[in-house]
Amino acid sequence: MKAVVYSKKGNKKGEIVLNPEIFAARINKRLLELVRNAYSANRRRGTADTKTRKEVRGGGKKPWKQKGTGRARHSSIRSPIWRGGGTVFGPHPRSYYVAMPQTMRRQALISALSLRGDQKNVFLLEDVNLETAKTKEWAEIVKALPLDGKKALCVVKELEVNLERASKNLANWVQVTRARDVNAYDILQREKIVIEEDAVAVLEKRLLESKGQEKPGTMGEKKS
Repeated sequence: MKAVVYSKKGNKKGEIVLNPEIFAARINKRLLELVRNAYSANRRRGTADTKTRKEVRGGGKKPWKQKGTGRARHSSIRSPIWRGGGTVFGPHPRSYYVAMPQTMRRQALISALSLRGDQKNVFLLEDVNLETAKTKEWAEIVKALPLDGKKALCVVKELEVNLERASKNLANWVQVTRARDVNAYDILQREKIVIEEDAVAVLEKRLLESKGQEKPGTMGEKKS
């Protein structure tokens, strides 16, 4: 797996061989689907709420007497069968959180990087440091890269103040995140991946060291 290294002016500086354990691993599409759904669910605020008949204002008085009118008996105008009444089985505030084991998140990140690598959509950027906090300077760098107008994710080693401020106005096009914070969901949401050259080592250390710390055969075992 090779990736082209670009300068901030968009010139090709050469190629770097990326670690195949991260950028050319087996792509688990089912895992990517599960993780995408889990991250999406965890981003939900869960604040949707409807009022039941006891929460709707009014309806304290019986609309008409029980017998003798020839009409159906009713106890309140806030009954669910009345217009303006309460809601039955409506949504109420709740948590949509889905727990994801560390092994699952790590493997999904590797699969997502390998997917973009297989699509030839991974590029390296020699340097991302900006002299000013102006969006114009960041926009010139982005336009010089071969993104073809596609949404991209820029992975940097450290998010400096100038870059953080300059990239805010272009976040819908190019999202900037640190190598230690990037996850599979961010990568799947963006078609192009731009990685700062110094951030590659951070990704390798994060993914390969955590892989080596895992103990085989411990998942799902009960503690005695």
